[in-house]
Amino acid sequence: MHPVLPFTIAALLFGIGVYGVIVRRNAVLLLMAVELMLNAVNLVFVTADATIRAAAPHAGQSFALFVIVLAAAEIGVGLALILQLYRLHRSVGVDEVELTEPNRPAGDDVEVSA
Repeated sequence: MHPVLPFTIAALLFGIGVYGVIVRRNAVLLLMAVELMLNAVNLVFVTADATIRAAAPHAGQSFALFVIVLAAAEIGVGLALILQLYRLHRSVGVDEVELTEPNRPAGDDVEVSA
């Protein structure tokens, strides 16, 4: 098998993922674009492992498995953050998010003297 086709597909998938990260403003779609980039990297690892056997055997498959585990953890944490973001702001738009507490009354600040 020629490795050019899987490497080309991986490059296209990674490019689509980068485009999705740059253009999308929805946090869920942003996570999907990041997952697309991670899957493109997995395709490169497995293709390199299948074509280049000079290094350690099955190193590409091991790296791909490690990336899959990290991607699963990233999706779990990312979806939890997006769910909390939606509960607080009633929106998952990345450009609409403020990193302050929403709907906080103006005179509610408490000063602590030492």
